[in-house]
Amino acid sequence: MPAPAYRPDAASIVKDARGELQSFARRLLGKRILTLGGLMLLSGCDLKTDKSVETMLRRVSAFNDDAQARLFDPRELAPTYPESMITQPFPFNAYYDIDQVPVVDPQAYRLELKGRVKGKARWTLAELRALPQQSQVTRHICIEGWSAIGKWGGVRFSDFLALVEADTTAKYVALHCADDYWTSIDMPTALHPQTQLTLTYDGNILPARYGFPMKLRMPTKLGYKNPKHIVAITITNEFPGGYWENQGYNWFGGS
Repeated sequence: MPAPAYRPDAASIVKDARGELQSFARRLLGKRILTLGGLMLLSGCDLKTDKSVETMLRRVSAFNDDAQARLFDPRELAPTYPESMITQPFPFNAYYDIDQVPVVDPQAYRLELKGRVKGKARWTLAELRALPQQSQVTRHICIEGWSAIGKWGGVRFSDFLALVEADTTAKYVALHCADDYWTSIDMPTALHPQTQLTLTYDGNILPARYGFPMKLRMPTKLGYKNPKHIVAITITNEFPGGYWENQGYNWFGGS
């Protein structure tokens, strides 16, 4: 009989995410995104003080994370598309201009595995490219309101986690990038069949503007959860947060 499917400890993950909602930056961004009038409609409360606004923002963000954690189905696939629908050109997007894209030396590059991992801890690009590859034509959805379809190729992340003997009962996977960006995801998303260590775009080596040498492609998540220029991966039970998440974006970031 096959082993039972791993199910997220949603309550535990939500508790960790909720604990990250107290920073000043998160409150400030939330105030900019949501009007007081909208908050009063949501809450039925008279929001007149910073404390009452903060309390309501925390409730709304916690509700969003809670709902996404409980509704996420690790077996449900995001839509795929024919190659004829690929967006040309696929947009560049980052928190900096395109001339500031990091330059990563492919010969010196090593992907480092940290935390709850028993297997090989450092990987060259040649070793990653020698692993079984898959491709997907999926839609990237940006929180700014636009979307684009691209063809991504690379290693199924769940296969890679098994290969490196990662502890898949851990709650989080943190992704660290060459441009000082970082984010983190829940383990069920990491094990989703479409979550991919991406090494190519449209059949060619992944361009720098799209994340060379490697990005994590997750069509089940919004764009800010799809980190580029990955240099290290950490498997952990400690809540890692993220670059945008620590400034007010929802942590689950489901698309």
